[in-house]
Amino acid sequence: MKNLFAVLALSTVVLCGVATAIAADAPAPPLDVVTLKDGSTIYGEVIEMSGGVLVMKTPFSPDSSVKINWKEVSALAVNHPIPFHLKEGTVLNGTATAGSDGNLNIQSEQLKGALSVPIDSITAVNPLVQPPVIYAGTFTAGYSAASGNSTFRNASALLDFVARSEQLRLSINGRYVYADNADILTARNSRGTIKLDFFVTKRLYWFASAYVESDRFQDLKMRTALASGPGFQFIERGDFTGIFKDMTFFTEAGVSYFNEDFRVADDQSSFRARISMKLNWPMFDERITYFHYNELYPSLENASNIYLTMDNGLRFKIWEGFVASLQVTTRYNSKPAAGTKETDNLYLFTLGYSFDTTRKR
Repeated sequence: MKNLFAVLALSTVVLCGVATAIAADAPAPPLDVVTLKDGSTIYGEVIEMSGGVLVMKTPFSPDSSVKINWKEVSALAVNHPIPFHLKEGTVLNGTATAGSDGNLNIQSEQLKGALSVPIDSITAVNPLVQPPVIYAGTFTAGYSAASGNSTFRNASALLDFVARSEQLRLSINGRYVYADNADILTARNSRGTIKLDFFVTKRLYWFASAYVESDRFQDLKMRTALASGPGFQFIERGDFTGIFKDMTFFTEAGVSYFNEDFRVADDQSSFRARISMKLNWPMFDERITYFHYNELYPSLENASNIYLTMDNGLRFKIWEGFVASLQVTTRYNSKPAAGTKETDNLYLFTLGYSFDTTRKR
């Protein structure tokens, strides 16, 4: 029996060695070749071409990508089967070689041969097709309690949700915080923003938003701001490579009707500007995400009357969609109700779930 185990072990070692040797001696797949109109050539792997930009990986950038203007490409050789989209709507899946007179020879199983097409008739190569509506969001919550010598309860819940189609984007942002000590209320506030963006171009859009807030310890029954105006998406996913490849950033500026209902103080209403920006920066394959979001409401009647709400934080990926978040929320009111302070800072550690239906390679 011992001899049998010895033979089996020796056979396993030999087979592993042979497999490793075969893998090491196996020829690497040939590189794709892109020839530019200035005569220069680039070797690597063609990933995709969409929006007039060809993306490829090269031996010098295996962990990132190189972007090439499609109009500068005069010839192309692709040695692995990928889909080629033509102007008339035809999609051919296959390899390609450079043809004559600015043509591309596509070898496809569909055709049982090769088809020569003008290179300028190709509208996309291996594009990543997204679903009609993309959903992304994060829900996190925190809770702590004690009984006995100390008696307290602290709870918080935060929601950030975005639904995006080609022309519309719906954003919902909300937060609720509660705390008591020995059954004496010490904190209770909530706020929420709902916003709809109408994209005029891929970057320029018009927004309509509603902001609501309530805070027992700011003497605030309800703060409401209805706003509308233009916005611009300065950075979208894929604009950069490397650590910045998933970054998004937009800014907005508009006019709002701002109303505050207080419990004791006199109610107030005014017309204000609304200035907002949002940065979302996932890093290291979304293991860490830095986020910033603010809404600034300066009065159009009194420049010294300003209200600001701002979130800054880090989100850490734990496993799959489960995340932990560290967040600081700052609220500043230059004209607070009597007996309340101008600035409130809230520090939160929460756990929750994050999702994103965006398709990725």
